[in-house]
Amino acid sequence: MVKHSFIALAEHASKLRRSIPPVKLTYKNMLRDPSVKYRAFAPPKMTKRIWPDKSIQRAPRWLSTDLRDGNQSLPDPMSVAQKKEYFHKLIKIGFKEIEVSFPSASQTDFDFTRYAVENAPDDVGIQCLVQSREHLIKRTVEALTGAKRATIHTYLATSDMFREIVFNMSREEAISKAVEATKLVRKLTKDDPSQQATRWSYEFSPECFSDTPGEFAVEICEAVKKAWEPTEENPIIFNLPATVEVASPNVYADQIEYFATHITEREKVCISTHCHNDRGCGVAATELGILAGADRVEGCLFGNGERTGNVDLVTVAMNMYTQGVSPNLDFSDLTSISEIVHRCNKIPIPPRAPYGGELVVSAFSGSHQDAIKKGFAIQNKKQAQGETQWRIPYLPLDPKDIGRDYEAVIRVNSQSGKGGAAWVIMRSLGLDVPRPMQVDFSNTLQKNADALGRELKSEEITKLFKETYNYNNNEHIYVTLLNYEVKKLNPERRALVGQVEINDKVVNIEGYGNGPISSLVDALSNLLNVKLSVQNYSEHSLGSGSATQAASFINLSYIKDNNHHAASNMWGVGVSEDTGDASIKAVFATVNNIIHSGDVLLAD
Repeated sequence: MVKHSFIALAEHASKLRRSIPPVKLTYKNMLRDPSVKYRAFAPPKMTKRIWPDKSIQRAPRWLSTDLRDGNQSLPDPMSVAQKKEYFHKLIKIGFKEIEVSFPSASQTDFDFTRYAVENAPDDVGIQCLVQSREHLIKRTVEALTGAKRATIHTYLATSDMFREIVFNMSREEAISKAVEATKLVRKLTKDDPSQQATRWSYEFSPECFSDTPGEFAVEICEAVKKAWEPTEENPIIFNLPATVEVASPNVYADQIEYFATHITEREKVCISTHCHNDRGCGVAATELGILAGADRVEGCLFGNGERTGNVDLVTVAMNMYTQGVSPNLDFSDLTSISEIVHRCNKIPIPPRAPYGGELVVSAFSGSHQDAIKKGFAIQNKKQAQGETQWRIPYLPLDPKDIGRDYEAVIRVNSQSGKGGAAWVIMRSLGLDVPRPMQVDFSNTLQKNADALGRELKSEEITKLFKETYNYNNNEHIYVTLLNYEVKKLNPERRALVGQVEINDKVVNIEGYGNGPISSLVDALSNLLNVKLSVQNYSEHSLGSGSATQAASFINLSYIKDNNHHAASNMWGVGVSEDTGDASIKAVFATVNNIIHSGDVLLAD
């Protein structure tokens, strides 16, 4: 019977779908059939690829190109002072290879190159880019002379489109041009007796590698390698850039693996990636490129660069870090790094940028906040037992590792739930608010956030909590306990007698119950002529060692003066070094809160 019903339902749904007329889409500029204008990229033929089964086990060599590629992409290029500040920050982060300029392009770039040469630590290599032209290469060598470590970076666009449209150059002519430039660099650097104080390295980029036939990329690089004659100790760098992303990241990985498995003398070759972000896949392409055999990664902090930008080195490095692989770069103070990048580039870092964005460790959703709060509670217990592994829902990275504090993790607005506010109170006051009280406070918070039309700051949430629950009986005081004594009448019954001050008068109180709290509540019921009942009570220790305190939370129900049928309730909080005193404070905090609300009137 169930089976036949299901079939009938499926047939009915099929009829409904056929009866719905097709939606006619209207395009203003986009083509209804983009295939008439755009052609899918033809990937290399790979019958046996290795990279899908690999994982990143160690950090690559890193090259920051912020000061060259990144700076060239800025509408308002960095000043010399800004480049100097940026340069020293890159060194502090731990970059050992920095492409600082295009020194043949301007006197400013030449002068800054000289500054970098004269101020770089001995283990930091200074790299410069230059076109394959004799006078420009000579100027670049001049700028780098005297450096402890220097790399000359030449390039030539090798894709069929560039060769045919831009250069009108055959493959043979392109190879000849690349070899000619390589020989000139060699003559002026490592073969020049006067340049032996410098460890000269050479980098060649078959520009637009991602759109270059794989066999030709290998062919031209083989010719360049032969002209340079690298060694295992000082390998030649072949930078294989996705100058323009033309396909998905797996295709780029195939291209890298094809090159890595077809270039000869692989031990004398350093394969470098330089991924742009036209398709938004720069990070993915870089990571897959490493799996496919790349030894080195070029990019910029937070992905600055021409058009859609270079790969974001922060994201690539921190992705490794969160997988337990040290990137050998220090982003412990990512906030100050972000500030320098923003100030020098004059380009804001998106709030949701991975790792560096202002909001990436912040949760506004109630369910996210609740999960994070529970995660921290368990994490703290495990850390006390010696556990070091980080396992927090929604937080793959401990914010403290990049210099962020936990105050930014949970932020409260009108969409936030009980967990968000509870987290803030835990962080600011150390109180583990009981769940029913969390629900009550979240309603109060949402009303306030709605009224203000914005998120609430931590200090505002803490202030509102103290006011709402008469924290420690310090906010609203109408009845003050002067003294009391609890007597044991029998194993299950207690009597409380004492004195309170109310309306500037000292009044005796008396009440009965099965313990001090119930007896006090009964005494205050008699005093105020209202029936008070304990609906919820909880307590926990606060702090540790000699500074340990107790926190008590109490919820009392009562009948309003003007309504003899519907019961209301109110919460209060008390904190003291003595557990009993904390409970008493919580009771008076709640009772005074009830009086402050106007639901219960004091007798004259």
